[in-house]
Amino acid sequence: MAEKGKADGAYDAIERMIIFQEITPGSLVSESMLTASTGFGRTPVREALQRLAREGMVQIHPSKGVLVPAASVDTQLRLLELRRVLESLAVGLACDRALHEHRKNMAAMVDRLKKEQFTLGSYLETVKETHHLIVGAAANEYLADALAPAQALSRRFWIAHMRDEEHQISLGSALHSKILEAILARDESAAKAASQALNDYLVDFAYAVLGHQRPLRNKDSSAA
Repeated sequence: MAEKGKADGAYDAIERMIIFQEITPGSLVSESMLTASTGFGRTPVREALQRLAREGMVQIHPSKGVLVPAASVDTQLRLLELRRVLESLAVGLACDRALHEHRKNMAAMVDRLKKEQFTLGSYLETVKETHHLIVGAAANEYLADALAPAQALSRRFWIAHMRDEEHQISLGSALHSKILEAILARDESAAKAASQALNDYLVDFAYAVLGHQRPLRNKDSSAA
């Protein structure tokens, strides 16, 4: 159990280094460098890297090192196609399955999202916690495993291309609050619409990186 905790700690530390580009995208790093940088031992770091590899955050090349692949807009857009569907399912299940403890924690998170003045780092941790609350309430471990890499890679892209921190954090906080409020109200339709709105925002953000507006969707397509 102690080793499990250390592996989780190493995962969080390395993921943060990747997301904040303390490890340059496209570069190779060694396990020894990561153990020195994170303060965790070889076994927890190795377990963390295996998990990050499964999530697409790193590529492990035996005898060469660990590669942090560059993130492209095209990759992000294809990833968001999957994330949109999975998150819609997650919020729908959470509306039906959320228990008292889930709802209590969600209500506290809504209050935090509306009142706290976030730094980029503290907001990142809040977003991760919000995602954990939703998938926890959805009570489906397979869905949680499928969503984790999509959300982690999306966060990485968002942080890498951040320009106006205060504005983007404000938008993100409002969008996440609406999702949680709809789940608290057990309003599945509103929760799915709020989830789609968050994913629309992320798609628009990706196109903005290219300097383009998002292409118009067909009338049959809906954010709701």
